[in-house]
Amino acid sequence: MENLSIIDSHIHLWDIQHLDYPWLSQFPEINRTFLLPDYDIATAGQLVEKMIFVQAECKPSHFLKEIEWVEALAQKDKRLVAIIPWAPIHTGNAAAEVLEQFAQNPKIKGVRQLIQPEEDINFCLRPDFIEGIKLLGKNNLHFELTINPNHFPAVLKLVEKCPDTRFILNHIGNPNIIKNQLQPWKQHLKAFACSGIHYCKFSNLVCNANLEHWHIDDLKPYSDTVIDVFGPEKLIWGSDWPHALRASSWSKWFKTAVFLTEGLNEKERAKIFRTNAIRFYNL
Repeated sequence: MENLSIIDSHIHLWDIQHLDYPWLSQFPEINRTFLLPDYDIATAGQLVEKMIFVQAECKPSHFLKEIEWVEALAQKDKRLVAIIPWAPIHTGNAAAEVLEQFAQNPKIKGVRQLIQPEEDINFCLRPDFIEGIKLLGKNNLHFELTINPNHFPAVLKLVEKCPDTRFILNHIGNPNIIKNQLQPWKQHLKAFACSGIHYCKFSNLVCNANLEHWHIDDLKPYSDTVIDVFGPEKLIWGSDWPHALRASSWSKWFKTAVFLTEGLNEKERAKIFRTNAIRFYNL
């Protein structure tokens, strides 16, 4: 695997002197600027062919500035091939113009608006949110789901109401690995996988485990589950760097993911670490 050219489907970059990221104040270990030269240092020794930038939770009012900033970075580094920005999905039809503009930008493939922090577990079933998700499908954009396991029942209803929109589940649905809680996450994961041609990101397992003392054996029941549920055809690896630095270096998580997929043959692993991203993100 070390010789395989891979695609990192989930990276973040931020410059705290350029845009405001209020959430970073909660995480002093990553509350600093992270740019592509930092990523190159983190990934030294591994060939990363392409990268996909996922919105980094700057102030919502700055979301268009974040896109402009990332596009400028991509002009200088051709490996940065796709952008998943934030958009005001929750405003329903009011987001129509923005999404239409996104659809004209070849680098923008989909949208992410976090559901995970929402205390209302039915947040994603509000009529305007549903309408926003439907608009994504109409514009040939997908939605990146970032949730906690308790959001699954509502999310499954959302998916059912939006059959023309593709979804990809970030971070395997953030199961509570630190407490070894396989259920009901496992049951919900199977239901999501069966709900359509949706994908799952093989990412961020380490930040859902004990940040300082996790072990591969802690992660294996969860990795085995997602491999069994989605198969190598619908899993896409991502680093979630630099957020994942809270629990692991880029290299350690990559090597861990390689180990966790050792039961697959090289062609199947290549799908998870490269080919599936090309297909799903139309790279």
